[in-house]
Amino acid sequence: MSNNQTNEGLCTVLQSGVLSFPVTDYSYDGSVDLDAYARRLEWMNSFAPAAIFPGAGAGEFFSLTGDEYDALLKTAIETRRHAAPVIASVGYNAQVAAAGARRAEAIGANGILLMPPYLTRATQDGLFNFIRAVCDSVEIGVIVYNRGTCELALETIQRLADACRNFVGVKDGHGKVETILSLRLALADRLLFINGMPTAEMFAYSYAGIGIPTYSSGVFNFVPGIATAFQRSLASNDRDRSDQILREFYLPYSRIRGDKPGYAVTILRAGATIIGRPAGQPRPPLVDIATSEFAQLEALIEKTAQLAA
Repeated sequence: MSNNQTNEGLCTVLQSGVLSFPVTDYSYDGSVDLDAYARRLEWMNSFAPAAIFPGAGAGEFFSLTGDEYDALLKTAIETRRHAAPVIASVGYNAQVAAAGARRAEAIGANGILLMPPYLTRATQDGLFNFIRAVCDSVEIGVIVYNRGTCELALETIQRLADACRNFVGVKDGHGKVETILSLRLALADRLLFINGMPTAEMFAYSYAGIGIPTYSSGVFNFVPGIATAFQRSLASNDRDRSDQILREFYLPYSRIRGDKPGYAVTILRAGATIIGRPAGQPRPPLVDIATSEFAQLEALIEKTAQLAA
């Protein structure tokens, strides 16, 4: 898939399966290990994700330098299979995000995931200007991560859709179902909406019930078979199967993930280690999950391995 595809085509592809957010590999000295990252992507790509989002939240985007991120993005593009699109992350502030988006487009990314602005909460006009600056900097499609310091009102999203032809989607991480339903009802013919909640599978029924079946899966990093099985059961409305996977895997997994701040990221690294694909130590301020919780996750993965069948 080339990066000059239509943005409408990109949205169609993103709705076709699980969205993959790989963790970033670090070597023993804490530097990014691109060779290990390439091997990780080759393995994950063998499970045919609908798209690859290098860096992003699961990949510690905010822990990476610009040069490191560009190298990750190049590696993801070089190793992709099945013409799966590669969506680059940008963020921090308008100037940094726009410059990152231009570099990503030049490298060959198929789209942009715009992360929330760093630290500062802003007015709706401020968020509009932040997002428009990034959209205006590139031709490829821009998906906005509506989470944290970015909480967009319906009117702001409508303004962006009218002003920016390459504003193509909203990934929602606030979980306000009434609000996201209002957005979908008003703009479903114009924008793609993605369930971007932490452990999105736990919210999949709520989002799918209002017409938003697309979501991102962190656990694809270490149990891609379970992630894919759940997505297929959801798509086929096999409630018995999806209930089983939620009950036996996602519920106990979420209890571990929610124990401490930052675990939403580092539990993915722990899972990768358990299956024999370690990614190194997370960068500060993130910390590894505790030894006792590592053991709980290890037992859960072993217990539920057959769910992927």
